[in-house]
Amino acid sequence: MKPLLLVDVDGVISLFGFAREARPAGRFEMVDGIAHFLSATAGEHLRRLSGAFEPVWCTGWEEKANEYLPHALGLAGPWPYLSFERAVGRTRAHWKLDAIDAHAGVRPLAWIDDAHGEACEAWATARVAPTLLVTTEPAVGMTEREVTRLLAWAQTLGAA
Repeated sequence: MKPLLLVDVDGVISLFGFAREARPAGRFEMVDGIAHFLSATAGEHLRRLSGAFEPVWCTGWEEKANEYLPHALGLAGPWPYLSFERAVGRTRAHWKLDAIDAHAGVRPLAWIDDAHGEACEAWATARVAPTLLVTTEPAVGMTEREVTRLLAWAQTLGAA
């Protein structure tokens, strides 16, 4: 069984925070009337990673990721997606962790996101299953460096 690859969208695939004069390669795509700047290389990177991982959308976009991204990025889809609790006053340190735990159980997983923090690091260290957090810069997103790191990690599990 392949390890899970939990994929955030904003700051990983949909880039933001870059200087207008230093815009990375990519294009704007309208999603529910909002312009998102999609990385030119995200689709290729995700297709490569799909060989070693079972990809899952781990984004506030939830089901909307499947409505727009497989077509826009040339991905086989739809992918499974996580749904998140909307209640105020969450008991977890990061708003995605409850849904991740419910979906992943004790499976190995890698999570690529632009918003990992100390609480996520502590959670990953405490998990029984192998866990890798890969943090991106939102103005750059997922690059070859992150893909290489993810594939090398999957290989250590015998998945690549």
